[in-house]
Amino acid sequence: MDFELSDDQVALREAAQALLDDLAAPARVRAHLATGALHDEKLWAAITDQGWLVVEQPESEGGLGLTFVEAMVLAEQVGRHVAPVPFHQVLLALRATRGTPWASRIQEGALACVAWRDRPDQPVLVPYAPAADLAVVASADGVVVHELAAEVVAEPAMDRTRCVGWLAPDLPVAGEVGGPGEAAELLDRGATATAAETLGASDRVLAMAVEHAKDRVQFGKPIGSFQAVKHRCADMLVDVEGMRSTVYHAAWSLGADDAGASVAASTAKVWCADAGRRVMASGLQVHGGIGFTWEHDLHLFLKRAQLDQVTFGDAPFHRDRLADLLRTSLLAGEPIV
Repeated sequence: MDFELSDDQVALREAAQALLDDLAAPARVRAHLATGALHDEKLWAAITDQGWLVVEQPESEGGLGLTFVEAMVLAEQVGRHVAPVPFHQVLLALRATRGTPWASRIQEGALACVAWRDRPDQPVLVPYAPAADLAVVASADGVVVHELAAEVVAEPAMDRTRCVGWLAPDLPVAGEVGGPGEAAELLDRGATATAAETLGASDRVLAMAVEHAKDRVQFGKPIGSFQAVKHRCADMLVDVEGMRSTVYHAAWSLGADDAGASVAASTAKVWCADAGRRVMASGLQVHGGIGFTWEHDLHLFLKRAQLDQVTFGDAPFHRDRLADLLRTSLLAGEPIV
């Protein structure tokens, strides 16, 4: 089995990186933050023009005819650039509402946010809810759509690259677009997508830390020559490569409708949430005091990772979910490895 990306997938990654290097460079992201806009409209227009939102749709329907793996290649790059656009949110909403008038509205330009509601009686904090026209919300009972006619207030948040807002538990339901099976699929895809963005951000922080360790001189030597810094960077690499393996295994499992897709998705979310936290902490340690300053870009990635860790279920939630999934498989006499 070949665990590497194919030539076409690598080409897609490089094209996405080139686009985001231009339109989501750190200086452009900072300029966007200064405007107070809810998302970067110029970047969003470029992404939609490139067909990123229809990456999984068949070519006969105007899509690119690719798979969820390619979608996660794009999501990784969005995370790597802390791009201020609701890419995976709208991608997931399109999938969840396929065949409905809401999907047509999204394809025509309506923005959508997506969320998992673990407790029906509690509000849920959702990225891009203040900018969205629609909210697609999954719970154990199914998937529903909310029309966000009333403005959702943007809440102050650490991650300033994305607006966030609360969806109330009593928000009127405009329609139901799926049952428990579709809800589980949306949870799997949402967990994998947030894990992919965390992977991208962590990989970028690793690269930043290694570059800083080469350039920063202390006691007449680059700090990368010191054993403690070497160990930090090596641990970061192990974490990032583990994240990459879990994310793309989950993406392949979901794209192939594999029986273990839910296990793979929750595994990816658990590992990436925990490993992402370690990578960000080590990145700060390697950078020293400069990493804590507003002038350095590291804090953009750290703050974004904090929100991704709890979106579509945090690590404890997915550990419990994994235990339930594996217990069910064992009781049914099915293999779990």
